[in-house]
Amino acid sequence: MIKENISNVNEKIISECNRDKIDPDSVHLIAVSKTKPLEMLKEAYDAGVRDFGENKVQEIVDKFDKMPSDTRFHMIGHLQTNKVKYIADKVYMIHSVDSYKLAAQIDKYAKNCNRIIPILIEVNIADEESKFGIAPSECIDFVKSISTFSNIKISGLMTVAPFTENPESNRAYFRQMKQLSVDITNENIDNVFMNVLSMGMTGDYIVAVSEGATYVRVGTGIFGKRNYDI
Repeated sequence: MIKENISNVNEKIISECNRDKIDPDSVHLIAVSKTKPLEMLKEAYDAGVRDFGENKVQEIVDKFDKMPSDTRFHMIGHLQTNKVKYIADKVYMIHSVDSYKLAAQIDKYAKNCNRIIPILIEVNIADEESKFGIAPSECIDFVKSISTFSNIKISGLMTVAPFTENPESNRAYFRQMKQLSVDITNENIDNVFMNVLSMGMTGDYIVAVSEGATYVRVGTGIFGKRNYDI
């Protein structure tokens, strides 16, 4: 079932890309594997997935050595500063940077590991109280404030759009995210790249692709509903 689900998701992405004249190779699928057992990750890997999204440090630590070496783990959940040290040598990219203190800790531990860690700035695009992230109006100043760190690479933006039954209702948010990435690019800040736009999940990833997403994060659409009892 996982293989079929992945195939279905990829077909929908390619179809949307063709419709909007987007290069399909510019859109990457992250299988959101949080709470899922290793067997399911391996099944997804065998179906061609290399990028996996986790929102808990402990799950990355537990799964990292048990997956093939070309697996890329993405930290997509809120990251506490005191836990950065556990994943600095394991995570491929951190999507959820939303404070100077967190960026400083990532830089510190990346340096210890002799790495430059790609990060994304998490933006609270819909100004939801329940969500983490930088306000859009504060994003450019925030990016400037952390751009001098030498062991992180600011690679783009991430957002978690509101949960909705109608994917079209998030189109405006995705469009705003794309414009924000353009605005930051136009600032020509050293060590800042806006190549990545991580947005769109199972319910709205097609709309996100049409508005410029380069990473879509699909969990339920691949693995089924999450097990919250873990």
